[in-house]
Amino acid sequence: MSMKMNRMLLLSALAAVSLVAADKINGAGASFPAPIYYKWAHDYQAQTGVQVNYQSIGSGGGIKQIEARTVDFGASDEPLEAKRLGESKLLQFPAVVGAICLAYNLPELEGKEVKLSNAVVEAIFLGTITKWNDPKIAADNAGVALPDKAITIAYRSDGSGTTWNFTYWLDKMGKTWHEKVGLGKTVQWPVGIGGKGNEGVTNMIKQTPGSIGYIETAYAAKNNLPMATLQSAEGTWVKATTENIMAAAANAKWKGEEGFYQILASQPGKNTYPIVAATFILLPQEKAAENKEVSKFFTFAFEKGAAEAEKLGYIPLPKPTVEAIEAYLKTNNAK
Repeated sequence: MSMKMNRMLLLSALAAVSLVAADKINGAGASFPAPIYYKWAHDYQAQTGVQVNYQSIGSGGGIKQIEARTVDFGASDEPLEAKRLGESKLLQFPAVVGAICLAYNLPELEGKEVKLSNAVVEAIFLGTITKWNDPKIAADNAGVALPDKAITIAYRSDGSGTTWNFTYWLDKMGKTWHEKVGLGKTVQWPVGIGGKGNEGVTNMIKQTPGSIGYIETAYAAKNNLPMATLQSAEGTWVKATTENIMAAAANAKWKGEEGFYQILASQPGKNTYPIVAATFILLPQEKAAENKEVSKFFTFAFEKGAAEAEKLGYIPLPKPTVEAIEAYLKTNNAK
């Protein structure tokens, strides 16, 4: 076979590899945004033919995989600070905003509202309140026939941005929690049983009468799990409604030069839901071609996926934030 023919075959093979790479994007990380990422991926493939394969493995796994460069993008509900981004040579931007709820399984109540004060939530997760009819819970739930049933805690067993945001809130509002447990993607839970991913914790709650656990609101809504009414930073009772989640998101001050680092939990406002979080995308600085393909997907999501995000209980990013992200990606040769 001639050298010319060999060269032609090699170029053809390389072109085929490039075509395959361009037709598939691999991402991994947070389970918090997985429902909307799956929907966006389905719609994007239908329109462009490009497959977005997203693995819901938890924020800790997503950070590890993008730092190891084994995926095209990582996803984390814990934003990385500028120093960590610089050390790992990563870009970061938010994709969508959501909320973490306390979902529970009490069929006896037949859907009646349960209010849980900050002090009660802290005590439940510390293991010092162990029954649903505890006087401290009953005090805020007049007229609700709380059952004499043991409380079972369901928590995340994997490295989780949902855990990081939930424990950030607990750590900020609970002195005892701060002193004994603290915050992190993983913590030493005083009581309870662990499940992997939002999916695992959701299943544990569904299967365990008397249980309570922290999950993204989209998982609770999809599985018809009731969500506790919580207290705002001002002490008023608030539900995880779109309006109350948006109230927290409205306080965000996104800055591209800081990798859009922002924590939305415990934001002020009497109508502000207390456990709100943005979820973030991580890209390797040096992979310009791959980053541009990932950027196309999220541009599609920002422009055409807002309605689908709202249907699932997420809050799309406001237009000025999207414009700031687009400028940030262009500046960093990722668009």
